[in-house]
Amino acid sequence: HYGRGPHFFSLFIMTKVKAFELRKKNVEDLTRQLDELKQELSQLRVAKVNNGGASKLAKISVVRKNIARVLTTINFLRRENTKKLAHGKAYAPKDLRDKRTRTIRRRVFLKSNIVEKTLKQKKKELVLPQRKFALTKTF
Repeated sequence: HYGRGPHFFSLFIMTKVKAFELRKKNVEDLTRQLDELKQELSQLRVAKVNNGGASKLAKISVVRKNIARVLTTINFLRRENTKKLAHGKAYAPKDLRDKRTRTIRRRVFLKSNIVEKTLKQKKKELVLPQRKFALTKTF
């Protein structure tokens, strides 16, 4: 036995999809593969209702994880393409911006948050500069 659960032998029936192989494919191939996996999952669920074999029941989890891998890869590729399109433009899509925290996003030291002074502020500073006080030590 040695740590081999009920799903151990079912992994040999259907091999799991490798992520590095998925990254080599384009989005069209991935969507085609996703449709095939979803179709297979629906067939396995029908077999589950009809008291299918134990191997088919164990295969469901493998297929679900394969679907998750394909979807993750599709989302990754789409984000990469969006990053390429947005590169060098004034604004990036909100989901590609740094999340951080609200306070960090609003801090003044960030270049994007530094607002240039208005004409009215500049004139006011010229007319009424900040006063300087001479302080003396008193004993």
